[in-house]
Amino acid sequence: MEDGESCPKLPIPGKRNILITSALPYVNNVPHLGNIIGCKLNPISSPYLIACIRVLSADVYARYCRLRGYNAIYICGTDEYGTATETKALEENCTPKEICDKYHAIHKEVYDWFDISFDKFGRTSTPEQTEVCQAIFKKLFENNFLSENTMQQLYCDTCQKFLADRLVEGSCPFPECNYDSARGDQCEKCGKLLNPTELKDPRCKVCRTTPRIRDTDHLFIELPLLKDRLEKYIDDTSVTGSWSQNAIQTTKAWLKEGLRQRCITRDLKWGVPVPHEKYKEKVFYVWFDAPIGYVSITSCYTSEWEKWWKNPENVELYQFMGKDNVPFHTVMFPSTQLGTGENWTLMKTISVTEYLNYETGKFSKSKGVGVFGNDVKDTNIPVEVWRYYLLTNRPEVSDTLFTWGDLQAKLTGELLNNLGNFVNRVLSFIAKPEPSGYGSVIPDAPGAESHPLTQSLAEKVGKFVKEYVEAMEKVKLKQGLKIAMAISNEGNAYLQEAQFWKLFKEDKPSCAIVIRTAAGLVYLLAQLLEPFMPSFSREVFKQLNLPLHFSLSDEGIASRLWEILPPGHRIGTPQPLFKELKDEEVQQYKDKFAGNQADRRARDVEAANMAEQLKKTKLSDAKKQKASKGAGTSKPQPAATLEITMARLDIRVGKILKAEKHPNADSLYVEQIDVGGGEIRTVVSGLVKYIPLEEMQNRMVCVLCNLKPSKMRDIMSQAMVLAASSSDGSKVELVEPPESATIGERVRFAGHEGEPDVVLNPKKKVWETLLVDLNTNENLVACYKDIPFTTDAGVCKVSSISNGTIR
Repeated sequence: MEDGESCPKLPIPGKRNILITSALPYVNNVPHLGNIIGCKLNPISSPYLIACIRVLSADVYARYCRLRGYNAIYICGTDEYGTATETKALEENCTPKEICDKYHAIHKEVYDWFDISFDKFGRTSTPEQTEVCQAIFKKLFENNFLSENTMQQLYCDTCQKFLADRLVEGSCPFPECNYDSARGDQCEKCGKLLNPTELKDPRCKVCRTTPRIRDTDHLFIELPLLKDRLEKYIDDTSVTGSWSQNAIQTTKAWLKEGLRQRCITRDLKWGVPVPHEKYKEKVFYVWFDAPIGYVSITSCYTSEWEKWWKNPENVELYQFMGKDNVPFHTVMFPSTQLGTGENWTLMKTISVTEYLNYETGKFSKSKGVGVFGNDVKDTNIPVEVWRYYLLTNRPEVSDTLFTWGDLQAKLTGELLNNLGNFVNRVLSFIAKPEPSGYGSVIPDAPGAESHPLTQSLAEKVGKFVKEYVEAMEKVKLKQGLKIAMAISNEGNAYLQEAQFWKLFKEDKPSCAIVIRTAAGLVYLLAQLLEPFMPSFSREVFKQLNLPLHFSLSDEGIASRLWEILPPGHRIGTPQPLFKELKDEEVQQYKDKFAGNQADRRARDVEAANMAEQLKKTKLSDAKKQKASKGAGTSKPQPAATLEITMARLDIRVGKILKAEKHPNADSLYVEQIDVGGGEIRTVVSGLVKYIPLEEMQNRMVCVLCNLKPSKMRDIMSQAMVLAASSSDGSKVELVEPPESATIGERVRFAGHEGEPDVVLNPKKKVWETLLVDLNTNENLVACYKDIPFTTDAGVCKVSSISNGTIR
């Protein structure tokens, strides 16, 4: 087994049996960070850049399930059949199998480095895949859910073959889009599914010539015949399985458009052969074939795979993916399962993610943009830091942004100064030799249950642990991680308030209570954080001198922190758990990963050529060259780039004193806003369409005060009022501070301290970079990522728009 077990796990009667999958990463390239965290397909990038965050997300949930004592298995593997593999094989002048062997090994190596705890990481180009896929096909055929139809398909006379949809590109047929590089199966700009013959100006991707239309026979699954059964499944399970809103919306949109028959065969060689005499030269379409890979990979894990996949009474199926994969898991695959008439385990819960963007652009496997899995190992940034950063940035509701500056800030502010600081302070003090410390021995702590400060901590931590479990049970992974880090913050506050260093000199019994309790909290944090940062937890247990056994079956342990580690237990040797990422290192990574992979390779080749040339160049020649270029004149070094954080924004509590229609624009208001200190700003806002003029008067608002002033229809706007819009853009509401907030008070964001820029430089794109993470949460609170807009009087909110975007 992948995790070193001697025999496969099978469902156990009476226990929670959880089957976990993450959407199979396509095998045609190296996974990047967008893949690792499971982000949604970006319109300009490859459709298979979804593997790594979804793989990591599923791993977190699988580890949590094991932590709770559930009987869980995590299944994944590489999706290997289809046009993209054939195309990649043509590019690299090898066979599709050789491509699959090469990239499967690379994927596995990357996921191993990321500490992904698969029970089985397999592949779809196996005899087991053929067996399971063909068996499902035969059942559908027997049950009359398949039909034959003649299709018009593009045929390339130059290549002498029918062109699969991925081998055709052209202009999107939808007038509102008209993207000129749409693929034959899907437009990557507007996301609409297409047939190759619908493209305008089609061209063969191999030879670039214009193909012609020819008739070809194919097999189709009759989705309309399965509509009633499918809709009942969706209506029931989306509620009982607590599907995320983005999954429900995407699924309902597909159903609203109406189910149509879908082709399940292709004119290809690389794939599962169709077991039908007439179609034996064809293979199954990848959308039909790939989800069956979950089943076939499980059959490679255990010959008793049906105990997992045909056991809905005893097994819960949780699936992780990017948003673009939703219809294939909520509509297509369940329809296939239902059509067989067999007792399949259908998906219960689906966890969906949005886009992960990279610096100023988008992660793209096909375009080589971003940080790739094989690059990550070379950064010397430990795996626990990568996992933490990707999971805090997990795009659960809206797009998130990867930046090197943000990674550095989170490492410093959250891991180093909060978590690492707490653990190291506690263990280092225990490890101090007597009489300065406890000689590495956990002290006894009688009377802890009556120690007020310790009792207060235990109550807080107990509440946090319950919230952690609730969040994780609902697969709200980012919230679970945030709660665990809040517990660490409480630990630091406990140490500061107790002033244990003074107690050690003045009140040793109280000091023993504080230190033994804090050591118990270190242990608890290692347990809670194991799903997110397993290497961190292993190291903490090593420093605690404990065997590696992680369990959270007893939630009540949080209210008895002082009882967790027995008195007299000898700890190991404390070591710093995290190290600083310096500014110069951040700049090096920005430079190294700028552009795409082709640019990087070109830079590497150029550097190698230069080095070789220098070897051949005599020192005297080098001096001449230097002289000819003007020795002694050097370009000034650029100033260090400031990190982009919310601290750079000057968002203040303001009050609209007067609002009126713009004299030269029907869609604009002109407001006079008090932003504190006797300063009145003129602000132009495009809110006429959404908020009546009378509702704009005397309103408390949040105002961004350090944007560069800009003229809007002859009136200079000196700030911007922040407002939230609904997902469809039909509704806009002002972000409002509490009524009792002080006018002019700066709105704060926990963990983002510092003075704002006097004026934001438009060229640096500070506002544009931070803007993508401004949102309203389920409780209508305005947030940057998950951090509330906060004033002394409380948080800032909107009236009714949840999960909206703030602009």
